Amino acid sequence: MLQKAKAAAPRREAVTSPGGPPAPAKAFTALGVAAPAAPIAAGLHIVATPIGNLGDITIRALATLAAADAVLAEDTRVSRNLLAHYGIATPLVAYHEHNAALMRPRLLERLARGEALALISDAGTPLISDPGFKLIAAALAAGVAVTTAPGPSAVLAALTVAGLPTDRFLFEGFLPPKSEARRARINALAQTPATLVFFESPRRLGEMLADLSAELGDRQGAVARELTKIYESVRRGTLRELAAHYAAAGPPKGEIVVVVGPPGEGAPVADEEIEKMLRDALKTLSVKDAAAAVASRTQLPRREIYARALAILGSRPE
Repeated sequence: MLQKAKAAAPRREAVTSPGGPPAPAKAFTALGVAAPAAPIAAGLHIVATPIGNLGDITIRALATLAAADAVLAEDTRVSRNLLAHYGIATPLVAYHEHNAALMRPRLLERLARGEALALISDAGTPLISDPGFKLIAAALAAGVAVTTAPGPSAVLAALTVAGLPTDRFLFEGFLPPKSEARRARINALAQTPATLVFFESPRRLGEMLADLSAELGDRQGAVARELTKIYESVRRGTLRELAAHYAAAGPPKGEIVVVVGPPGEGAPVADEEIEKMLRDALKTLSVKDAAAAVASRTQLPRREIYARALAILGSRPE
């Protein structure tokens, strides 16, 4: 359906006023040079925008934003700065999680009339941790052409600088804010044979890293902060080292992406650490489940961990 919709989408021509002069040509300015924006096809255009450095936007993205009938944005204040920087006068329409149910039918009506709408997020690629998915699904169901102008993504940017395997990865987004639920979710991800990528708020970073270390063992990780911005930094190390650093240093400033290596990428786990994990697990789990959980985190044979768990139970005082 998507291919057919794209093929059928009409290419819109410049608008003229009946009996009057043509409407002002749509344009954008880059590197001090004004450039006209050619008409674009009717439909919904997904446009990636910079995650920090405004110079990371593509020419195609600028042309699409300038030629669209409207730009749909999470926070129009943020997006207005971007459009103004490039001399784009396209009207902005707020589309976010709080008004999406109300706005979606209205936007679909505009698309049905043959308008070209551009969807952006506050930063990066739309549909990654934002409400764009339902609009895309509804547009496709209505036979509307949907296309993308790809570009910056915080997930991919963090992966490229983390120094961890990139051949397979899982983007998990934000983990639950409460430690118990967070650790349960981390434990569910423990056996995923891929690098894990998370978003996290600065104030929860230290606790989140501590929970990652407790549930995944001492895997390698990286904390990428303020990517593409002036104060960009990437701290790499084991999850234990990272947790200790941010526990001592306190919450950092800026946008945070956490990358964790896949199973088998961490350093060997010390015997005393294994025993601590087992004792903690045995407080709430059966011997079998405790052994399975610790084996998952340490990448050690389950039979070996099960034997250690039995030894711990046998050494407990009556």
